[in-house]
This record gives sequence, structure tokens and C-alpha cells, in this order.
Amino acid sequence: MANIVLQTNIPGANAHHGKVRDIYDLGDKMLIVASDRLSAFDVIMKSGIPNKGAVLTKISEFWFDFFADSIENHLISKDVKDFPAPFCDFPEQLEDRTMLVKKTKVLPIECIVRGYITGSGWKDYQKTGSLCGYKLPAGLKQCAKLEKPLFTPSTKAELGAHDENISVEECEKIIGVENANYIKEKSLEIFEKASEYALSKGIILADTKFEWGVIDDKIILIDEALTPDSSRFWPADKYEVGRDQESYDKQFVRNYLESIDFDKNGEGIILPEDIIEKTSAKYIECYEKLTGKKF
Repeated sequence: MANIVLQTNIPGANAHHGKVRDIYDLGDKMLIVASDRLSAFDVIMKSGIPNKGAVLTKISEFWFDFFADSIENHLISKDVKDFPAPFCDFPEQLEDRTMLVKKTKVLPIECIVRGYITGSGWKDYQKTGSLCGYKLPAGLKQCAKLEKPLFTPSTKAELGAHDENISVEECEKIIGVENANYIKEKSLEIFEKASEYALSKGIILADTKFEWGVIDDKIILIDEALTPDSSRFWPADKYEVGRDQESYDKQFVRNYLESIDFDKNGEGIILPEDIIEKTSAKYIECYEKLTGKKF
């Protein structure tokens, strides 16, 4: 089994440890390390997923390149040799899982785009007939495709807290109308183009989230992009409306946790070995299908 990096430790450097990333502030730049930690229901599991951090980084790099002509992003380099000291001396911790990025003023909004009615959106619809404030037709089935993708922003929660869905109007109050309109338009644009591409590779993009930051008065795409941690990907040939779907993402772990009535406000657990191995395989399969490259 591959080496699992649950947390980096670079002597002389202080990291901010998020749910799954270790972030090093370098002044006008940052190093973002995708660990092998897994967060489900905003709870960090005690087990790591082999190769997960490398898969997330490689997929983000693929999408940043895919959209490079139309959407500016924060990536500078993912080559450890380009990192400043002391980071360049620790490839065993950082290789393949780390991005050197521009430091931006982060817009405090999770930009969620939903193309299908699933997850928390399905639960919302069952209770209210709406999805995050959008009134939907009656009689929709679980995992049905929406007539058009919906932009459903949420707050960015601190570690240990849960993100909260907000209206577009609330989003405008937080970051301003012009910024809100821009990130809504761009998030929907990326989602639709990525969905079309993914489907050509046999993958349905059900929903995803984007994050944006401001640098030199420009809004650019930051964080990760269209990865199995920030998206729901389904195999198109196995899609069937009216039930949970097989997936290439951590929904596999979510479904397991639901099956054991996991306490979503408690501590993370050690996952069974077969769940760990199957989840790792799902991440790698997703990368290979999307990019056409062997991991």
C-alpha cells in the first residue's frame, strides 16, 4: 500500500491544518499540501486514503490547465524543486501532493453548483419541494437531472463547524453584487463545460464547489477544482434515476457512515480496510478516466 501522509511536518515551518490540507503561508505565496486525510460530513476520519492527496492535486492541475484560456487560477508550480527552502528539501512529504500558489484575498463563499438532485439537496427537496430556495417541480425522483444547473452558495465554515446554505441575495450582501454575479456566472460556466467534457469520458458531474480569491483587483479560481473531494462524479453507464448512484468520490465513504448511523457531530473513526482500499481505487479510477493518463 502506498505511503499515507496524514499530516506534513516541515522543520522550522508552521502550517495551518485544515480538514484535509496543510497550508504554509510564504508571504505573497502559499504552499497547499493535499494530505491523505478524508473529511466526511465535516468530520475528519482517523484513517487516511492512500494516494488521495496526489490524485486531488493532479486532477486540479488537469482542470486548471483545461480552463487556462478562460479562467485565471492561482497555481504557480507543483514541482518540489521550485519550492523555497526548507520545503524543497522534503520531497518525501510534498512530492505530487503540493501546489505553490498565489496568495489571494479569499472570498468567503463556497460556490456550489448542482446539476442533479442528490445528497443534501434531495433531502431538502423531500421536505420543502425546493432545493436551497429554488422551487422545483413536484414528483422529481432521487438523483434526477435538473432542468438546468443551480448555483447554491454556502458559507465557509471554520474547522469543526458545518457550512450553511445561503441565498444568492445573502451572498451579494457578504461580497457585493458585482462579485457575487461574477462568481455565479463563472461557476456555472465552468460546471457546464466540465460536465460536457466529463460525460465524453463516461462520467457524470452531479455537483461541485468552487472557491475564488481576489488578487490585483482580479477574481481568480483558487483551492482545488473539480476533484473527487469537491465534487460528486458518477459512472454514466451505471446511472439510474430513483436511487443512490455508484460514485468516484467520497460519497462511497459517506454511504458507509450512513449505514452505521455515524454521529456527524462526533469524532472521526477508523474505517474498515476494504472501504479504504476501494475508496483509493475510486479516486485513481476517476483521475485516469478524466485525464486519459495512468496514475
